Amino acid sequence: MSGHGPGHLPESARGSWTQSAGGAQGSREPTPAQPPGHGPAPVQPLWSAQPQGAKGTALTVLLIIGAALALLLVAWFLWSQLGSAAFALCGVLALVPLGICLLGLKWVDRWEPEPRSVLFFAFLWGAGISVGITLLAGPYVARAFYALLPGFAPEFIGPVLEAPIVEEIAKGLGVLILVFVRRSSFDGPVDGVVYAGTVAAGFAFTENILYFGSALISSGGLGAQLGFVFVLRGIFSPFAHVLFTSAIGLALGFAVRRGGTARIIGAFFLGLAVAIGGHMFWNGGTALVSGSFLIFYFLLQVPLFALAVTGVILLRRGEQRLTRKRLDEYAAAGWFTPQEVLMLSTRAGRHQALAWASAFGARRTMKTFIADATRLALTRQQIAVGRNLPTNQATEHALLQDLIRTRTVMLARSLGRP
Repeated sequence: MSGHGPGHLPESARGSWTQSAGGAQGSREPTPAQPPGHGPAPVQPLWSAQPQGAKGTALTVLLIIGAALALLLVAWFLWSQLGSAAFALCGVLALVPLGICLLGLKWVDRWEPEPRSVLFFAFLWGAGISVGITLLAGPYVARAFYALLPGFAPEFIGPVLEAPIVEEIAKGLGVLILVFVRRSSFDGPVDGVVYAGTVAAGFAFTENILYFGSALISSGGLGAQLGFVFVLRGIFSPFAHVLFTSAIGLALGFAVRRGGTARIIGAFFLGLAVAIGGHMFWNGGTALVSGSFLIFYFLLQVPLFALAVTGVILLRRGEQRLTRKRLDEYAAAGWFTPQEVLMLSTRAGRHQALAWASAFGARRTMKTFIADATRLALTRQQIAVGRNLPTNQATEHALLQDLIRTRTVMLARSLGRP
């Protein structure tokens, strides 16, 4: 494909794009399997399989239904414990840290947005099933620790031992399920962080309702205790659970890129160990600074959060570089122009292309073009490492055809045609 799309942008924009894209192609690394060429007519398809999306989608729907039912049961339990008024008030308060977490995860997920249905399941798993597992299994695990460690105080066993182990296992299982059920939507560490973070945000939402309700009941109504708990959990540390469970998603994301069930299971347990350790440190770390939460927060927790944000930024930049590298290969095979590669693989290029498409009412179409091209690059990465070749090659073929149609529609709109 050549000569259209963002090539219709002003000459000044096109000139800088062409120069930059040419430099990128000069440093391109060869890959074992190049994309199919596109000459005067498409070459014969190399794929015998069809994309296997229906089964994963149907299973996702069933999982959403099951997780939603679990959330209803947990909500009924909380309502019965707190009463209608307290349940409603605490639910509204819990929306504040939830909103902060979801906005943060949306920022992480900007480069290659995940399917909403999968994110919805992740949230439901965290808010419903993970909390249910914790409520059911937690007391039994605590009793086991009391028997094994008779000299330890309950104030240590509950928050520092039992809660981190049970909660991280409950949350992590949801992320592991997504690896096997929606493998096509789980492309790497950034995806893992987003899915794990969404599970954790759902868990924290329900847990916050319980904590806020307990503070409300124990103080006999609105007062300083509820305010303190809200500030502590909702303002100072809304991302706590997200940080813990993201270790599981990060480990699974790296394992998924290389493939292999044994590697994925091993990565799950590695990430789980890090998540549990971080959770234990968070819950018991104040003992390291003589019980002062503020000292612990500013000297240890804030730097850890800053380190996590830096890591996410580096992961996103790595994903952008991967997109550029793989789309350069398609440009060499004739599927994109060099200007389009630069448009699709840089944030500035995407903003400029969306502004161009908005001028004639095709912003949504351009978004589809960008999303499909990004997924194409990630699919090509899976092909390059030899992972699940029949399915990924079928997905590649389908995405290339979708990109042809999307480009045709967008160009027609730019020329004023229906």
